[in-house]
Amino acid sequence: MAAQGAPGMANKGPAYGLSREVQSKIDKKYDPELEERLVEWIMAQCGAGVGRPEAGKLGFQTWLKDGCILSELINSLYTTNKPIKKIQTSPMAFKQMEQVSQFLNAAERYGVTKTDMFQTVDLWEGKDLAAVQRTLMALGSLAVTKEDGCYQGDPNWFHKKAQENRRDFSDDQLKEGKSVIGLQMGTNRGASQAGMTGYGRPRQIIN
Repeated sequence: MAAQGAPGMANKGPAYGLSREVQSKIDKKYDPELEERLVEWIMAQCGAGVGRPEAGKLGFQTWLKDGCILSELINSLYTTNKPIKKIQTSPMAFKQMEQVSQFLNAAERYGVTKTDMFQTVDLWEGKDLAAVQRTLMALGSLAVTKEDGCYQGDPNWFHKKAQENRRDFSDDQLKEGKSVIGLQMGTNRGASQAGMTGYGRPRQIIN
């Protein structure tokens, strides 16, 4: 009889057939070069105190898994009113997951779209670390674009977001936009169907 489970697989469920294939496709999207850039940025943003992870996907996951570095990262993008009030390391899984979800909520408030957001399990269980990279890239791009003095590191690490973001419009421009929409709506308000022939009505056929 074959030995039960390969060594080192205890913390992951067996990946047979389709799920293994899917997992390896997801793994291929993980970008080691991107990992290097993100590590450099997080260290520049949070300071050397966060340490440097071991190179590779597992090192990256372990580094960010408890949510503390991620929380420090989002806080470093604010000068005042930092979004995460309490950052504490904990050996308990649910506390770590809670810290990660605090980061995700704060990142969404900062402007990262839902489609760019990873799920807690993507990081915590290593299900999709490419999604974690995507979220951090989106966060970096927003930080560079805002030009509010909070971004640290090389501005060329991230692409600036397109400037047609609503957040970048002045109040006057937004007001002008609203009045244009108001006028367009106004032109249709007085319209009525009086005098129009009823195209949709069946023709009366009189025998």
